[in-house]
Amino acid sequence: QVQLVESGGGLVQAGGSLRLSCAASGRTFNRFTMGWFRQTPGKLREFVAAINWNGDSTYSDSVKGRFTISRDNAKNTVYLQMNSLKPEDTAVYYCAADSRSNWPIILPDYWGQGTQVTVSS
Repeated sequence: QVQLVESGGGLVQAGGSLRLSCAASGRTFNRFTMGWFRQTPGKLREFVAAINWNGDSTYSDSVKGRFTISRDNAKNTVYLQMNSLKPEDTAVYYCAADSRSNWPIILPDYWGQGTQVTVSS
């Protein structure tokens, strides 16, 4: 079983930055593809970014160039650095783990509880 715990959400003004963290339990974290998704009320959860065990990353077009995903396998932690935030980035952000070899697609089989990010205009 894998548990994911997010932190780092909050309220920020447009143009500002936040860094989300996701701490994972489990001995095989370094082999997982890790990702971030986000969801707003009434909408489907959408893909934001993912990183594989080798450090390769992929992003949605809406965040490319503004967000950076990274991982520290020694700390079992994945990060999402969010810069130049916009009001439309407001959402609950979820950390996700894919324990299977689906790269470059991420099909999560584990989810965190979510952390709220609010960007004010």
